Amino acid sequence: MLSTLTDRLGHDDISPTPKNKRSMNFFSTFALWLAANVVITSVMTGMLFVPDITIEKAILAILIGSAIGAIPLALTGNIGTRTGLPTMVMTRAAFGQKGAILPALVNTIVLIGWSWIQAYMAGLSLNYAISYTTGYSNINLFVILTEILVVGITIYGHRGVESIEKWVSVAMLILSALVFYKLFTTYNVSSLIELKASENPAISGIIAFDIVVATAFSWMSSVCDFNRHSKSEKSGMLGTYLGYIVASLIAMGLGAVVSGFSILNNMEQTYDPTVLLSAYGFGFVASIVVFFSVLSTNVMALYSATMSFMNVFPKSGFWKPVLALGIICTLGALLKEALMVNFFNFILLIATLFIPVFAIVLVDYFIVKKAYYDAEDVAFDHKGLYRYQRGVNVVAVVTYIGGALFAYYFTYVQPLSIGATILTFILSGGCYYGLMALTKQLEVKKTDSEELDVKLEA
Repeated sequence: MLSTLTDRLGHDDISPTPKNKRSMNFFSTFALWLAANVVITSVMTGMLFVPDITIEKAILAILIGSAIGAIPLALTGNIGTRTGLPTMVMTRAAFGQKGAILPALVNTIVLIGWSWIQAYMAGLSLNYAISYTTGYSNINLFVILTEILVVGITIYGHRGVESIEKWVSVAMLILSALVFYKLFTTYNVSSLIELKASENPAISGIIAFDIVVATAFSWMSSVCDFNRHSKSEKSGMLGTYLGYIVASLIAMGLGAVVSGFSILNNMEQTYDPTVLLSAYGFGFVASIVVFFSVLSTNVMALYSATMSFMNVFPKSGFWKPVLALGIICTLGALLKEALMVNFFNFILLIATLFIPVFAIVLVDYFIVKKAYYDAEDVAFDHKGLYRYQRGVNVVAVVTYIGGALFAYYFTYVQPLSIGATILTFILSGGCYYGLMALTKQLEVKKTDSEELDVKLEA
């Protein structure tokens, strides 16, 4: 009986996804990245920009930041489409078979933290909806119920993820359109444009831009987990790039607009946008849609945390880590308000930890390895092409640690007026290439048959 039940669950693994088993076309890829980012945490990020900066500067920072940040996101996803590998498994090619354990463990921990925040926000929204209709309120219970649903969907693998994303993306688009229409037909738009920035701002225009870019980078540790199922490179890249930009403009833009109008109308300032949306007549509907949007994003976080865990412990299977990590995510989400106090710093921490990783990966794949990885050997190490120094690429590890320390220092200790995200990315990528050249590791190792395959594909 148990074996029959488990057979129906997801059996995703770290093997390269064959092209004939891929299920994501342009629409499903676009819908997935739209639903992943038209989410309450993105709305909340946009709310934090106003009134520190004007609405015009906020929208400009969101537009330019997402357009730039989505480029490396789409490129990283493209490696997943080409190789069919999950993100953290793919990092073995640059960090070495054993060296990739470090970013995988860090990614698992970060995604658990991200899941805590998402579960609490979803619990808040569900609690609002139930309280609105019945008068019953119990945030802890609804946080737990949220995580039970998250585990229930994730445990079916990428099929469960894809099935929920397309419906959530449509619902969020409809809600966003209704809210924008309500706001712009009820209130004076010119007053929003004329709203003056705070005299003592905590965030400048360039820092807002840096945060938007960092938000895009925060998805790079997960992108290949999903884009490995894209049917073509073109649909994968376009779906990811356009989906992310549209989502950022809608979600962060909505947050900035809602925050601006709430200030003009002397409304309560809160980190929960549902409270503000309720003042505009969207409380119940918004809470339901917001709940499902956060639920879908949390499903993606738990799925990627599981794939990262499987990179370190590939024999663990899929559904058992989903269940175990789901329990951890539930317990952490019960910290509630303590999570939200540190939300902003958490976003920057993700950037600190992962910008160097994917600067290294992108340079390694597209420049050092000439856009070629032996996917089977990356996953199973039969030929030893990515063992480096006893399984560790010392250059990658040293560059990563140096890049992370640089990002940490210039983000937390001595913050730069221009932000540290892009600078960290450029310096980490440049240092990695320079050290690989210095240590004479720029050669691409291929067997004769593989070289013939590459020529035939070209």
